[in-house]
Amino acid sequence: MSPDGILSPETAARRFLDSLDRPARILVAISGGSDSTGLLIALSNALKAKPDSSISLCAATVDHALRAESADEARQVAALCETLDIPHVTKLWHGIKPKAGISAAGREARYGLLAEAAGEMAADIIVTAHTFDDQRETVAMRAARSERENTGIADLVLFDRRLWVARPFLPCLRDDIRSLLATAHISWIDDPSNEDLKYERVRIRQRLQGEGGGEGGVGDAAAGRSRLAADAGAWVTEHFVLYPYGLGAISPDGFHADEDMLEYALGRLAAVVGGQPFAPGGSQLAAMLAFVKAAEPGRMTAARVVFDLRRNGLFLARESRGILSLALAPGEQGIWDNRYRVQNDSGMMVRVEARPSSAFTEPDRWLPKSAFKRAVAAFPRILDGEGRDLDPGRADDVLIVPYFAPFDRFLTRFDFIFADSLAGAFGTRPYPKAPLGLIDGKTI
Repeated sequence: MSPDGILSPETAARRFLDSLDRPARILVAISGGSDSTGLLIALSNALKAKPDSSISLCAATVDHALRAESADEARQVAALCETLDIPHVTKLWHGIKPKAGISAAGREARYGLLAEAAGEMAADIIVTAHTFDDQRETVAMRAARSERENTGIADLVLFDRRLWVARPFLPCLRDDIRSLLATAHISWIDDPSNEDLKYERVRIRQRLQGEGGGEGGVGDAAAGRSRLAADAGAWVTEHFVLYPYGLGAISPDGFHADEDMLEYALGRLAAVVGGQPFAPGGSQLAAMLAFVKAAEPGRMTAARVVFDLRRNGLFLARESRGILSLALAPGEQGIWDNRYRVQNDSGMMVRVEARPSSAFTEPDRWLPKSAFKRAVAAFPRILDGEGRDLDPGRADDVLIVPYFAPFDRFLTRFDFIFADSLAGAFGTRPYPKAPLGLIDGKTI
């Protein structure tokens, strides 16, 4: 949400273009609906009014192949882009669609295909047309599930650790976007699923119709989340250490931190160590904090992580249950246990699995043996096609790097500083910074 409140589509487009690092090539995700069509038109008009040879537009449509009309709609979008002299590509979601969780699966497929299109068209950043109306609906849906303060839709998200996605229209109203299109005599496509009451968002939208109100505190929540992330990032640098085999440790002094910050940091550390896409829920987090605050040596398990509290610190390791193997063909990449990204360049089939207990080695004397043994048993082991340990001469051809489940697929700008601090602690590459500068002197 803009600090200045609701913006017209024209102003939002100009501000976004002014904020970009140059040169820039922008991929506009356009479905043909009013919001995405308005975003394309507003950006195109802004560049025509104030030509800038260092900025160019291209566009992509994802055809989810869920409706018979979708292919024709994609062709209509392509025709519009041709009249605007904007390069366009259509990406088709192939394969069998799941019967359950179709929205989540569609979102994963959509962003993956948009990233593919961005690579093909040499785009530096993707823009999507989420609006203020979408923001209100998202906040309302999350509020119905939890009383915890929520940040709503992020205006900037890093996808797959490589490509930033911006939402310039978050301060814009859908009615204003449609007025822009009507004035320009440009039509749009109405997706019938937007009226289907089987979807939660549609039910929320109908309930919110006619209601006034602003952003519902989402701007304050986003600012608060960013501050927590910054404080937690500094806390990680000062108090967290990663030992061999992925054994994490927090120094005793770290437990005296502000409780909100500690909850944020400990919850997300647990998600990373346990290979979970989200921090533990409220009851689990409360139990973890009570365990830590009690400062009594002992162990507890939550979110697939064993917390081993000793006098010299809190040790975190993935519990050894439920770790599945991963087979990779030559040249293939995959995610093992949602904790490690593995690239197989060995030229042969390999399998990744947890180490056997017989692989245990003695730790340094000041590390707790049981915690170290637990970490070793959850660390990846590379086998060849015959089930034998990969020959040492070929081990370097299988690249294994940490994978942060809560951040490496979708990382909001609110959590960026914390995630980047974790990257430093785990010895992996930093996250790329967003290709954006300032808007009216304010960092976005």
